[in-house]
Amino acid sequence: MTAAQDDLVREAVKTSNSPCRLDVPTVDDGAAIWRIARDSKALDLNSSYSYLLWCRDFARTSVVARDGRGEPVGFVTGYVRPERPGTLVVWQVAVDHAYRGRGLATAMLDGLTERVTGLGIDRVETTITPDNHASNRLFTAYGERHGAPIEREVLFDDGQFPDGHGTEVLYRIGPLRPSR
Repeated sequence: MTAAQDDLVREAVKTSNSPCRLDVPTVDDGAAIWRIARDSKALDLNSSYSYLLWCRDFARTSVVARDGRGEPVGFVTGYVRPERPGTLVVWQVAVDHAYRGRGLATAMLDGLTERVTGLGIDRVETTITPDNHASNRLFTAYGERHGAPIEREVLFDDGQFPDGHGTEVLYRIGPLRPSR
């Protein structure tokens, strides 16, 4: 993690008694990441096994925020899209309830972006349901901060899901402006 990332995270959690730091997730973080996702009440919860695999196979394109004791308090999971190797697909973003409202999701996305641009990534994709106002704001502001246009289109409509899941709107963000 760079000094700039560390400063950004410290600022993001300024009301906390202990600063957070951004890190690459490990398999040992899988259970905590699963719990944060479960407790969010907003994310589609995947199996605990999938979070362990994610931390093993996609750690390089994901990030975890740790509190002063080193415990995960937030995460962003992502992967490089096979058909578009310059595109990072952000799968999930979650922050523990005690750390919400402090800009930690923003800090994690920006820190992850700084790390993955070294892998040749200059675009981000994610999907968001229309009623998820927090994620809509997060990714719209992300595009603005990175000087990147945002295209939105329905990727999967609610009729394609067998379980009553809502429509997922694809956000294509990029190309990202190089960091200074």
